[in-house]
Amino acid sequence: MLRLLYVMDPLARVLVDQDTTFAFMLEGEHRGHEQYHCGIADLFVERAAPHASVRRARVQRAAVHYSLSDARTVPLSWFDVVFMRKDPPFDLAYYFATQLIGLVDPRITLVVNDPRGLREANEKLYALRFPTLIPESLVSAESTLLKAFMERLGGEMIVKPLDGCGGAGIFHVHRADRNLNAILELSTMNGTRLVMAQRYLPAVRESGDKRLIVLAGEPLGAIRRIPRDDEHRGNIHVGGRVERAEVDARDREICSRMAPQLETDGLYFVGLDVIGGFVTEVNVTSPTGVQEIDRLDGTNLEARVLEFVERRAARLDRSGAPA
Repeated sequence: MLRLLYVMDPLARVLVDQDTTFAFMLEGEHRGHEQYHCGIADLFVERAAPHASVRRARVQRAAVHYSLSDARTVPLSWFDVVFMRKDPPFDLAYYFATQLIGLVDPRITLVVNDPRGLREANEKLYALRFPTLIPESLVSAESTLLKAFMERLGGEMIVKPLDGCGGAGIFHVHRADRNLNAILELSTMNGTRLVMAQRYLPAVRESGDKRLIVLAGEPLGAIRRIPRDDEHRGNIHVGGRVERAEVDARDREICSRMAPQLETDGLYFVGLDVIGGFVTEVNVTSPTGVQEIDRLDGTNLEARVLEFVERRAARLDRSGAPA
């Protein structure tokens, strides 16, 4: 039996049939692990040791889907595994939380994903580490550079904020759009905020935006998110339709080429967004899609994830951990 801590949003806000963290907790319950919940505001440091005010959590797939015990304060080293699963946005509160959790001794407690990797891997910019796997991209706050880039691409492109999530703030812009200048001014906050521009990939309308779930560099499964007719975004949050998707040879090639860097950065569980064989984003904070893949493929991906953390936790030296 392991002690697992989930640093996440309130359980009351969890969507029982969609949330990946909830699937992990259900599987942990099934395996008999002792599971706890806290938010990032419950973290603190005393005498250079990270602590948290936590509550024992019990979960079930029912109308009342969770219960929490009274709060208790414990050092994070009391846990075998800490899941850092707070949903975006990546803001200062999140950044400071990774600093606090980063004080955990990795020889004693496994943190998924590694706080250092979470800080380094902006979900838009991290993909730039793999230039041969991504569409042509430009990061700039300068409208002139962005428009020149768009012209080189043939007169259209995607523009997105570096700190967005769930498809928020993503524009498909064209040279003939009279709103082009206004959109770029808004996106860059009049030239003061960096944005990412990428080649528009028409494959998103035909085969959708594939969400590839990756564990320890290996693809576990995938879904396609198909945009509505009146949308360019396939995100589920904005009405994208979910369809079954195969993990194909290109997906495996992408994962094999990214795996060494993901392992180095402690990014054990990630969600890759792939359109037309190109990686557009690397989701590391709380990638989702597990429950949708489970339903469409008749599988149990959360069991694979829990097996992984059990194997990694077995390597830890818990002799110095608090009882």
